[in-house]
Amino acid sequence: MKAMVMAASVGAVVLVTSAVGQAGDPAKLIGTKKCAMCHKKDETGNQYGKWQAMSHSKAFELLGTEEAKAVAAKLGIDNPQTSGQCLKCHSTAYYFTDARQSEAVAIEDGVSCESCHGPGADYKAKAIMEKREDAIANGLVYPAKEKSCTLCHNDTSPTWNPERYTTTSGGKTGFDVAQAYEKVKHERP
Repeated sequence: MKAMVMAASVGAVVLVTSAVGQAGDPAKLIGTKKCAMCHKKDETGNQYGKWQAMSHSKAFELLGTEEAKAVAAKLGIDNPQTSGQCLKCHSTAYYFTDARQSEAVAIEDGVSCESCHGPGADYKAKAIMEKREDAIANGLVYPAKEKSCTLCHNDTSPTWNPERYTTTSGGKTGFDVAQAYEKVKHERP
């Protein structure tokens, strides 16, 4: 009986996580250092190096700026770098929730690999990653475009600007997946 209750509880947590954020079990987050082991070579695209140069890797640092502190103050938040309300989108360690979900992920790493591609424990093995279909079957979110971006880039963000992007048809939108993807893509050659 206890085992059934425990299994139901774990299942409920995973379902809740899936409903409010990226699908996958946050207990299976592995952190950027493990991803970098295979994804930092130039001949395979140096995805880790590209991520380090992007604003996503600096999402936690951004919360320390005066601008971020002013936005947070309007929401009644003293320190955005310690607020789950901010960190749910500015650190993979919070994995789209108001509470830290993983000790394996450094809060300071900002928005890292697994925010977009899902928790890596089940697909990180080289034998699995060698075939993209196998990696996807084991939890890799690929392509990450439509499934990940709008979990944070949406009108619930306190800095949302509904006219930030101009679409190809000339209209305005707060977020355009295609344009944003061009800024962050880091594909294998």
